Amino acid sequence: MDYRIIPGILEKDWPVIETKIQQVLPFAKAIHIDLIDGKFAPNTTFMDPEPFSKYTKDAFFELHMMVEEPINFLKPFSDSGFQRFIGHIEKMSDQVEFVAKAQLLGEVGLGVDQDSELDRVEVPFSDLDVLLFMTVKVGFSGQEFVGKNLDKIKKAREKSCIPIEVDGGVNDQTILKAKESGADRFVATSFIFEDTPKEQYKILHDKIAGGRWD
Repeated sequence: MDYRIIPGILEKDWPVIETKIQQVLPFAKAIHIDLIDGKFAPNTTFMDPEPFSKYTKDAFFELHMMVEEPINFLKPFSDSGFQRFIGHIEKMSDQVEFVAKAQLLGEVGLGVDQDSELDRVEVPFSDLDVLLFMTVKVGFSGQEFVGKNLDKIKKAREKSCIPIEVDGGVNDQTILKAKESGADRFVATSFIFEDTPKEQYKILHDKIAGGRWD
């Protein structure tokens, strides 16, 4: 299985976002940007796609849309170079339409919040490039990992070999629990940036890859 660590960025201000992008660009194969509009969760993030275009040619950027009707954000962020689009099932009126439109622009995924059941995913897993599970409540970084949600990951893995991404509370203690449940992509936000990002990334990488560093 191809395991991946993906640095995540959840911030309100572009200068902070830019600094974090610059910190992880030299080693990260993908960068995960959180988009929150205040309607899904009691928080907001930087929402302007244009400044990202400065960096999207240098890394693979995925957009995690914790917003109402994520379909409306697809084209603006695609135009700025984003290549993977993950929208939450809880705030979209038509999952089939979202997936179909996102497929025209790049890779597509659906996000499942911690309180939602797996059967709320209405499209075949085979139509998706990734399925994302929250292991915290959407909206804020720095929350503690919620282990009860691992059962949904196990069920999804039993049904499909689709890449499964875990987001929320991922650190050097929780990443193996997520891996053992069937996840193969791990979004780390607070842990990556609480110390030297490259070293934090390596700690997580070594946990899941048996010490290999590439």
